[in-house]
Amino acid sequence: MTITETTTSTAARGQYRRPDAADRRTPGAGGAPGGRVSVAVYAEDLILQTGMIHQLRVRPEIELLPEAEADRAQVSLVVVDTVGEHTVQLLHRLQRNTSTRTGLVVGYFESGALQTMIECGVAAVLRRGEADQDRLVHLVRAMANGEGVLPGDLLGKLLDHVSSLQRTVLDPRGLTLSTLTAREAEMIRLVSEGCDTAEIARKTSYSERTVKNVLHEVATRLELRNRAHAVGYAMRHGLI
Repeated sequence: MTITETTTSTAARGQYRRPDAADRRTPGAGGAPGGRVSVAVYAEDLILQTGMIHQLRVRPEIELLPEAEADRAQVSLVVVDTVGEHTVQLLHRLQRNTSTRTGLVVGYFESGALQTMIECGVAAVLRRGEADQDRLVHLVRAMANGEGVLPGDLLGKLLDHVSSLQRTVLDPRGLTLSTLTAREAEMIRLVSEGCDTAEIARKTSYSERTVKNVLHEVATRLELRNRAHAVGYAMRHGLI
């Protein structure tokens, strides 16, 4: 099957267009075989749409969905020249569907679009010049597995952005990008080093009562059974 919904690049309209019926294929009974990833494609114009469909429709790993079924896609691929106003509107709309993950195939990615990408929940980015069949399938399968994919230079910029955010905005407020505050993370780290309540209180300059309350709050919020469970949870999720 092929997707039947694309975005239009006509600035005066900013609407969605329906591709010709020739792009459709009748779904087989019972849906896609196991192991295939269902994909909805949103393209900026007919040329981009046709090119993306041509790349993906021959791959057995991919099930391309028609417009009527686009909301059940595991992965939504948005194919554009640049990230403009209409693209952002589409990304925000797709973000509301929590059952799908969105990838962006873009011709030119301006550095200022990085923040927009993050806010719109884009899970993966691929430059159109690098979007051959194998890379597209890798992108789709990675997103279906809950992974993110970024070009190396964008990953570096993202890490710099996160580091700057932590340093300039969160650190002064005693916060972190994790589900733990800086104080909570420090206490869990000390627990992981074998410190008891008295030692944690001494090293953090808090009272033993405060230490107990903080650790109890973490355990309650994260539904953890004991301190060992709290340490294991924090380590598994990269919080310490």
